[in-house]
Amino acid sequence: MKQKSSFFLLLAVFGFLFSTYAQENDKIIFHKSPDPKRQKAPFSETVQVGDLYFLAGQIGMDRSVGKLAEGGIQGETEQAIKNIQGVLKRHGLTLGNVVKCTVILSDINDFRAFNEVYINYFTNKPARTTYAAAGLAAGAKIEIDVIAAKE
Repeated sequence: MKQKSSFFLLLAVFGFLFSTYAQENDKIIFHKSPDPKRQKAPFSETVQVGDLYFLAGQIGMDRSVGKLAEGGIQGETEQAIKNIQGVLKRHGLTLGNVVKCTVILSDINDFRAFNEVYINYFTNKPARTTYAAAGLAAGAKIEIDVIAAKE
């Protein structure tokens, strides 16, 4: 009987510690962009849940000049990834922390050219979904969103 009660006591302590850990690490934090122009956007730049970071989609907009990057799909892909890198850096993360990518192309025929750029940056090969949709923001050819995990 004593072993049984010790087991249940141990189980109760483990359950308490796990639930406390889960509650502390599942807090949802909505991070706004540090760019004053983007703070009025109807979405958060990043949403953090514990050690997971859900980034809003990034297009190939060069924010320093306020227009889409030159070079077609490849130029926009590179710029979108640079934008993602900037957001990740603000949270102490890199592309190496990315576990999932969702890629939206305005034209599925751009898949091969996009992938030629993508493979140079996402060397860990995170899970990925790629599809085409008409009418991306600002006339962009690509939008990429990612989920990253802090180690």
